[in-house]
Amino acid sequence: MLYHLSELTTWFSPLRVFQYTTFRAVGAALTALLICVALGPWLIRKLTEWKLQQPIRGEDDLRELAKIHGKKACPTMGGLLIILAVVDATLLWARLTNPLVMLSVLTLVWLGGVGFLDDLAKVRRQHSAGVRASTKLLFQVGLGLVVGSVLWMDPQLGPITRQFMVPFVKEPVIADMGWWTLPFIVLVIAGASNAVNLTDGLDGLAIGCTLTVALAYTVMCFVAGHFHLAGYLAVPFVPGASELTVVCAALIGASLGFLWFNCHPAQVFMGDTGSLALGGLIGAIAVMIKQELVLVIVGGIFVLEALSVLVQVASFKLWGRRVFRMAPLHHHFELGGWSETKVTQRFWVLSVIFALLGLATLKLR
Repeated sequence: MLYHLSELTTWFSPLRVFQYTTFRAVGAALTALLICVALGPWLIRKLTEWKLQQPIRGEDDLRELAKIHGKKACPTMGGLLIILAVVDATLLWARLTNPLVMLSVLTLVWLGGVGFLDDLAKVRRQHSAGVRASTKLLFQVGLGLVVGSVLWMDPQLGPITRQFMVPFVKEPVIADMGWWTLPFIVLVIAGASNAVNLTDGLDGLAIGCTLTVALAYTVMCFVAGHFHLAGYLAVPFVPGASELTVVCAALIGASLGFLWFNCHPAQVFMGDTGSLALGGLIGAIAVMIKQELVLVIVGGIFVLEALSVLVQVASFKLWGRRVFRMAPLHHHFELGGWSETKVTQRFWVLSVIFALLGLATLKLR
């Protein structure tokens, strides 16, 4: 919205600053941060008044974790704050005529709505079982198909979207994936959404790791949308991708603002409302700038958390044994004697390392 102020430069030349993506990205980050800090106390108070507390599952191991944490009932659905901050900051600072921006907003709102229904079902039943997993997956697949179809049909973005890029390789490994493009996009978005959801188990863990991923993709979006930088680094140039820098910056600001209330001891949880939406947004952005496989590196913590669940379930079903004390992975370390804050902080450190390694792939080609 504010971008259009740059059209008035004939009357007031300093308005030209709104043309610059970097300026608007900083504005989006600060706006999202201020929205979170300003509205956070009010939202937490309302969620508490409405008794929207996170229910605890009844299994023995989770009861043991609850004792270790020593937490009282904490309101959930705090992801509403993140979504509101990112969407408002994006609509204010980004170019709304850009289809990639609008797809990002759609992804955030769509999966945020799915997560909200899931959280609401859990609170009403006072049970950890909310919306059926198959139902959530159906909505994630639906979103992936919508995002994939829009990118596919765009005359400029379609040929780029159908390429299959691999880290450390300059040219596309597959120049045109054909119809396999759609299931690939679905896999990336749904996988990222569920991986962040699995990571959201300790105070500040998921949002802290989201912050580092958002920082890395802010850089990658700027590079992908800059013709000369993309050419120099031999990464796909995606027309309009520079506007996703504003979206990622808004996510950075919202993550910092939410972390203010979510750090240990947490005053609010993001719930599935936040985790499904954030993961889906990260996956969608990775798809749009053709850095899908780099997400495996940048989001290494999310990948490890998801893999730990898959390995645990497969091992138990096949051999009746557990590989980890408990899955996802962060609970394994908790039951091993690490404090909640130690697990979170060490995972943050690893997340920063993974983000730096992911950024290194831009040059190592």
